[in-house]
This record gives sequence, structure tokens and C-alpha cells, in this order.
Amino acid sequence: MSALAAYRLGFKVAVFESNADSPAGMMTKLDFTGSLSDDKLLAGFASVCDIITLENEFIDPDRLRFIESLGKPVFPSPETIELIQDKLVQKETLRKGGLPVPDFLPVSENDTYTGISKLLGPDFILKSRKMGYDGYGNHFVRNEADMIEGMKKLTKRHASVMAEKVINFTKELAVMVAVNSHEVGVYPVVETIQDHHICKFVIAPAAIPQVIADKAARIASEAVRSVKGKGIFGVELFLTSDDEILVNEMAPRPHNSGHYTIEGCITSQFENHIRAILELPLGNTWLVKPCSIMVNTLGKHDGEGKIFNLSEILFNPDAHLHFYGKTTSRKGRKMGHITMNGDDPAKILKELTLLEKKIKIGKDI
Repeated sequence: MSALAAYRLGFKVAVFESNADSPAGMMTKLDFTGSLSDDKLLAGFASVCDIITLENEFIDPDRLRFIESLGKPVFPSPETIELIQDKLVQKETLRKGGLPVPDFLPVSENDTYTGISKLLGPDFILKSRKMGYDGYGNHFVRNEADMIEGMKKLTKRHASVMAEKVINFTKELAVMVAVNSHEVGVYPVVETIQDHHICKFVIAPAAIPQVIADKAARIASEAVRSVKGKGIFGVELFLTSDDEILVNEMAPRPHNSGHYTIEGCITSQFENHIRAILELPLGNTWLVKPCSIMVNTLGKHDGEGKIFNLSEILFNPDAHLHFYGKTTSRKGRKMGHITMNGDDPAKILKELTLLEKKIKIGKDI
């Protein structure tokens, strides 16, 4: 989707991926496939680029520095990735910047449930410090047995673990923030609704008082500044019952909570990401209708990454379907999304729920 936005502005796009036939790689002749540890291949990729950007934050910053050593700028920068990639470092950076975050602490193999619960309360969340997304890398802890199980599970994902206080939030919010060297573009504050830790719905704008929305937007903007960000950033927030806002996590890239902007806003998050890293003027972030809602299309079975009943979904003239072209489907995997704009959030939410249930992917035929 970032590549599509770049093409619309007249730019060529090269793609570096570990596997062949990635959704973006299939769109360009400049498709590089292999390991990021391959200096020769990475240098070949960099040689056809003027500027490099990322679609995820799980890349070794030293590999990004290698690209920079070849005279090619990378955004977000290796320094920004280092401040965000490790969730403990991310939280420490946000706290140092005076931003509100849940209580947290690092965890070692010698730490016990009793010791951590004295500091964070009887219930807390263990998190893998790296390589965690969509709930992968999280483990809810209520007792010593949960603690042992969580440490065993998470250290298989990444050696370092942290613990975080459970927040009894009333809503989960998110804000997309676009930043170049002299401008900041802030998108509407949205509400995200999760299904088994995976984002299911995004509702724009969130049904919250304007003073709370303004506060959330300000905190999100300050969070991006705290990591010296450039490009588009997704900032996830908790809203508590006493109207306190806490930063949950942030992502230095286009974010699932901002996919609605393709049809929902005057300028999509993807276009503003391209504009920001190229130092072009940022586009308008306003909604085109009073409301825009997105539902994620999640895999329901393991199988082929294909919709078998497109006509049933496209029968609704107001539905904007995006299917990502992933070759395989698995249960819970994000395969695409549907967006609808309008005036009545309850009506749109009902229609999107019915549409998503109809979609048949993989073995679901």
C-alpha cells in the first residue's frame, strides 16, 4: 500500500524481502529477495534507491547503518528503530520524555511472581521485548504457574522479557502521526476493538469528548518527537475510567489502525508516509465523511490466500475491499480489510460485521 502511494506520485519502487512473491515485490521489476545479512545483495538493492523506508520495525539497526554507509538515507532512522524496537527501551524513552505509560519493569529468569506482583499488582502482563505484535509475545499472569509458563513461552520468541501493569481501560485508542522536518500531520483519534489481541475494527473518529481527543493527539505527537521520528507513526493508547491517557505501544510505520485513511481521509497514511520521508508537503488528514470504519479480514482456516466469493462482498457498493495478495491464509492472519464511510456509525458497523462474516478464504468454501 505504501508502494501504491509512491507510484501514484510518480516514483519507482524497489522491494527487499526475505521471500519471493511478496505482495509488494510482485508489483515491481526491482524485487530483491534474500537475507538482510547478505552485504552484496543489500548493496545491490541500495544502489537502485535514492531513499529507503521500512514496512516493519524488526530489522537490525546495524543493517540499516550499513545502508547509510553506502550513502543512502533510511527513514525511520536506525536510531529511531533502536528506541522503538525493544519495548522496554521504548517505554523508558517515553517515560524519560514525560509521557504517561503503564508501570513496567525488566524481568530476568531469577524474578518470581511474588516479587513482580508486589510492584505491579496481582495481575500483570509479560511481554517479549522484541518481535511481538498482534498479541504474539504477550502472556497474561495471575499466579506463579502463569509466570513460569509465560517465561518459558516468551523466551523461545526472544531472550529478553519485561512485565507491565494491567490497565483497566474503557477504550483502546490510536492516532496516526506524520512527521517531516518541518511539519506534523495528525489524523483523527480512532477507537480500536480487538479480537483475541488482534485488531478487528477501527472506528474513526472515536466516540470521546473533544478535550480527550485533543489530549490523545497531543500525547501521540509528543511520543513521535521523543523518538526523533520521521515518516508515519502509529501510536496506541489506553483511555481509563478517570479520563487518563496512557501510551501502550508505538510503531514507526504505516499501522493497521490507519488503513481506513485510504478511503476515509483526504490523504491516506501511506501517501503521507511517502510525502514525509521525501520532505514533500504533507496532505490533509481530515475525514471525507463524518465517520469511517474499517474491519480486518482475518484468516479463518489454513489454506490458499484467496477469496472465493468476491461477488458477494462487492455486491455492497459502499464497501471498499482491500485484499493483500498473501499467498497463504492461516487462522487469525490479517488477509485484508474492508472500509465504509458514512454518517451513521452503528449502521456501518453492522454492515461491516455481516460482510466480514461472509468472506470465504482458503478452505472456507
